[in-house]
Amino acid sequence: MSCSTDQRNWRSRCVSSWGGSVLDSPIPLHSGWELRTLGELVTKIGSGATPRGGKEVYVERGTPFIRSQNVVDHRMLSDDIAYIGDEAARALSGVTVRRGDVLLNITGDSIARCALVDPVLESARVNQHVAIIRTSNLLDPVFLQKYLVNPAFKRFMISHSSGATRKALTKRQIEQFPILVPPRSEQEAIAAVLGALDEKIAVNERVATTSDALASARHRWTAITSAGKFERLGRLAQVVVGGTPSRAKPEYWTGGTVHWINSGKANDFRVIQPSEMITEEGLANSSVKLMPPGATLIGITGATMGQISRLEITAGGSQNVAGVWSDDQALNDWLFYDIRFRVADLTKHASGGAQQHINKRVITELECRVPFSDDLREWSAGTAPLVKLSAQVLLENRALATLRDALLPQLMSGRLRVKDAEKIVEDAT
Repeated sequence: MSCSTDQRNWRSRCVSSWGGSVLDSPIPLHSGWELRTLGELVTKIGSGATPRGGKEVYVERGTPFIRSQNVVDHRMLSDDIAYIGDEAARALSGVTVRRGDVLLNITGDSIARCALVDPVLESARVNQHVAIIRTSNLLDPVFLQKYLVNPAFKRFMISHSSGATRKALTKRQIEQFPILVPPRSEQEAIAAVLGALDEKIAVNERVATTSDALASARHRWTAITSAGKFERLGRLAQVVVGGTPSRAKPEYWTGGTVHWINSGKANDFRVIQPSEMITEEGLANSSVKLMPPGATLIGITGATMGQISRLEITAGGSQNVAGVWSDDQALNDWLFYDIRFRVADLTKHASGGAQQHINKRVITELECRVPFSDDLREWSAGTAPLVKLSAQVLLENRALATLRDALLPQLMSGRLRVKDAEKIVEDAT
């Protein structure tokens, strides 16, 4: 393979051994790194299929079946993993994942999202929207995953995807991806630096979910064993439904400093960053209402209807999200868990045809059970530290992810030495 570097625009051109096609590398060449095609560095690139019958063949227990929604950058979401039976698994035996495989979403809105296989999902199968990339001994899989999520390379993948109505990456395109390959020892060093941040983020996520589970268990135990009363939510807390500033007015969005969330954030375990930013002018000239940290978020329309999350930043929300909060911190924390427990009492009153909706009146009239004051304070004394810990570690994760995403392109471009990155990560963790 012959390569040349255009230093003026930091782009490298590489003549592929397949058919003489010319590839452009979005990442500049630098000393000691070799430009190769991905196909030369892997032993497998392949995607699966949806078993005949689609969702109807999913089973409660069986072989894990990885879909595109399970693959996000840097990690996998296993809460929504589907399972298939033995016959379907045998039909997809050619797309069985192994430890160390890199998974890349290759179609639709989630195209180019990339993660390593979660070890607990070893021997899972993948559907047609996910490609398995299995590296040879020339390429460290963690290094490859980080290389593919580098913003410059992600833009490259999306720009080279094909399809008139639905973007897609083909196996042929993936094989011809231009990859700058440092010596294996340097690959592993870069992978270790960035992997340390991923590991810390993963530990924090486990701390957050465990703390939340303990707080939820304390809520259920207190609800069962303590005296209390039912009260309409509208009498206990502030309930608001938000809005969206006009998209036709750039001054409502450009240069914004106010956090704003859309309904998709209701899917988050905790909301620690906004969907977008709006301006003070956009806030003043719309029905957006600011909600404080600790507010309970309720998805009230469409796909996120009935999803419950907790806001950990000050933010306004769209018209598809309701916010609930009390100035009494003990009551506020209690209501988050009580609303989450009673979400079926909200969704059963949804109205509308194809687009189901929970209106504000349904939320304000939700009957919540609240312990009498002494029991509520006792519950809060043991639960508030758990709620606080969950928020703290997830906010720390936001900072760690920001650091990782800043270091990644610097390491991949050679502008930052591994030793310097190691010191930065050590100081941060």
